[in-house]
Amino acid sequence: MERLRYKEPMGQILTYAGLRGLGALATMLVGTLAVFFVMKAAPGDPALIALGDFATPQAIAAFNSENGLDQPAFAQYLAWLTRALQFDFGESLTVAGGQRIGDLLLFRLPNTFFIGALAILIALAIALAVGISAAVWRGTAIDTTATSAAVFGVSMPDFWLAYILILAFSIGLGWFPSYGFMSPSDSLLGAVQSGFLPALAIAAPMAAVFARTLRTALLENISKDYVTAARSFGFKPRFVFIHYILRNSLIPFIVIVGLQVRYLLGGVVVIERIFGINGVGSLMIDAAFSRDYFVVQACTVVFLAIVLAVNFIVDVVCALLDPKRTR
Repeated sequence: MERLRYKEPMGQILTYAGLRGLGALATMLVGTLAVFFVMKAAPGDPALIALGDFATPQAIAAFNSENGLDQPAFAQYLAWLTRALQFDFGESLTVAGGQRIGDLLLFRLPNTFFIGALAILIALAIALAVGISAAVWRGTAIDTTATSAAVFGVSMPDFWLAYILILAFSIGLGWFPSYGFMSPSDSLLGAVQSGFLPALAIAAPMAAVFARTLRTALLENISKDYVTAARSFGFKPRFVFIHYILRNSLIPFIVIVGLQVRYLLGGVVVIERIFGINGVGSLMIDAAFSRDYFVVQACTVVFLAIVLAVNFIVDVVCALLDPKRTR
């Protein structure tokens, strides 16, 4: 009997995860269609960008034939998608002329992942401390200070905060470098030191959103009947808080964390440029200004894949915390 009770929710969760995975793949397919055809509609000719404005018609025709640009649009999309599934996005036109775009991404992705992961960790640490403190001591000066700081954090643009952090901690105190980034493959400690300020600039607005969400969820669950029943059984306050209040409050909290990943990636694009980080975000900006359409396509697809993967993980984690979501 116990085995059946255990397997049934797990079976439902696996089914739910499979359906969510199929949904993510379908969304990814639609996203690649949108990215490809939007870039096709963008002004400019890739052949002229690569060969120059004075390229001969013969050179343009040879370039289009070599890159499959003389084929029908949908045939071009299918060929591009087939190569993209193998992480082959062709060659850069202008940003790194002749280099494989896949190699550029593999070189830069670890830096972007590191900054994003560090930002998430900082935001979660701040949000858990501030959100729990505000809920436990609600109505006190601690709650007022925490909620006011959260409102201020939400209203701060990350690029503005980045310059304030540089002024205070780089130029003023000299604790962190103001420009440049050391790859984690070279030195993990150096990566943390050089990546802390950009990660903090991205994390602060997210931490404010996380903290407000967690505080609201905690206050909502504190007054639930099952919490009152748990207290009446004589459980210790810490046990009740962790197992009855906090656990149920984590579901909306984790959902918000997953939704904020898209804003994190947007922040990474700007912050990498400000701090001179050799990541995918700065590559995408350089490619956009240089009209390197193939690189912009690849970066957009990679960002889309990251967002969908994180949202899928969040859905599965929420289902594990609350199996009723799968029914």
